[in-house]
Amino acid sequence: MGRRIGLLILFFVVAAIGNGLFAQCSICTKTASQLGEGPASALNSAIIYLAFAPLAIMGFIGWKWWKNEKKFS
Repeated sequence: MGRRIGLLILFFVVAAIGNGLFAQCSICTKTASQLGEGPASALNSAIIYLAFAPLAIMGFIGWKWWKNEKKFS
C-alpha cells in the first residue's frame, strides 16, 4: 500500500513539473505563435492532455504483461 501511495505522489509531482514541457511540432508552434501567448499555452496543454490517455493505456498493458511474465518465471 505504501508503494502505491509513493508512486501516486511521484506521478503528481511529475505532472506538476511537466506543465512547462513543450509538446508542439514545428507546424503547431508556428501556428500557435501567430495566435498569441494564451492560445499557444492552451494548445500545448491540450497536446499533453491528449497524449496522456494512450500512454497510460500502454503503461497499464506493459505493467500487466510484466506482472504476468514475472509470475511464470
